[in-house]
Amino acid sequence: MSTDDTTTEASSTETESTCGASKTETNAESKCGASTDSGGSSSSCGASTDDEEKVGATVDDFDADPGRLVTVGLGPGQPEGMTARAKAALADAEHIVGYTTYVDLLPDEIVEDADDIYSTPMCGEVSRTEEAIDRALAGNDVAIIGSGDPNVYALSGLALEILESKGGTASAVDFEVVPGVPAAQSCGARLGAPLVNDTVSVSLSDHLTPMADIESRLEAVAPEGFTIAIYNPWSRKRRENFQRCCEILLEHRDPETPVGIVHGASRDDEETLITDLGTLPELGEAEVVDMTTTVVVGNEETYVWDDRMVTPRGYETKYDY
Repeated sequence: MSTDDTTTEASSTETESTCGASKTETNAESKCGASTDSGGSSSSCGASTDDEEKVGATVDDFDADPGRLVTVGLGPGQPEGMTARAKAALADAEHIVGYTTYVDLLPDEIVEDADDIYSTPMCGEVSRTEEAIDRALAGNDVAIIGSGDPNVYALSGLALEILESKGGTASAVDFEVVPGVPAAQSCGARLGAPLVNDTVSVSLSDHLTPMADIESRLEAVAPEGFTIAIYNPWSRKRRENFQRCCEILLEHRDPETPVGIVHGASRDDEETLITDLGTLPELGEAEVVDMTTTVVVGNEETYVWDDRMVTPRGYETKYDY
């Protein structure tokens, strides 16, 4: 799922986890070697402004036999949207690490059964991923969670990168990815059948990818016959990204191209809207479009029938029905 743009402050209560790591979100150094503060000043979203952030511990700093590390996709948001495999992985985990908003989505029984829950606010991806790895290296079974799927704009890759930088191996911590339902799929289900043919995903968040690179990707896919799923479309700090995206799409696609918008899929504030590409730029200031929204832009054959988007797969060209 796309990242929530709301900054949620984590608790500053200091308690000891079973691996000795401090749960204090504002404390500088955890006792299992993972730093929750890179040493630089903190931005308003909880991320360090120090570009020299480095991994704080290596495998040589841990005496215990490594535990287990799994990245778990929670799916669209509600417990019923989680896969049975995801629920089982979380039930087996001793420690659960994640973004505060995603921790709040966990079923009560999962939270109650875990030995320890560690969360960080928005933009704390590196610190919480390192914390999860250090806890696993210290001998604990750890799950790091995210909405949607761990391999779609999420932390599976980062976990492997940090583990490698510490001198560890995926085999040593029995690393596993537990997939979840990605935002594009859960939102597509709300809209009808817009993703039946070739689909590409693009995130408008320039937190990690420069907007110039995002524009290049949009320029490459907009003229092609793809349905386009747009993640992280709009935030107060990134109004221009959304408007530029609309401009690029309108340069290559008919203004009447169907567009589906799903805000907060499967969450309490879910809202769904089907409109067209010509209207899309006007919705940048609307509450329905934010960082929890996925926008689905149809291809040249997508149409709307009975308040549902339909993208033909091509059966009509081969069969009579």
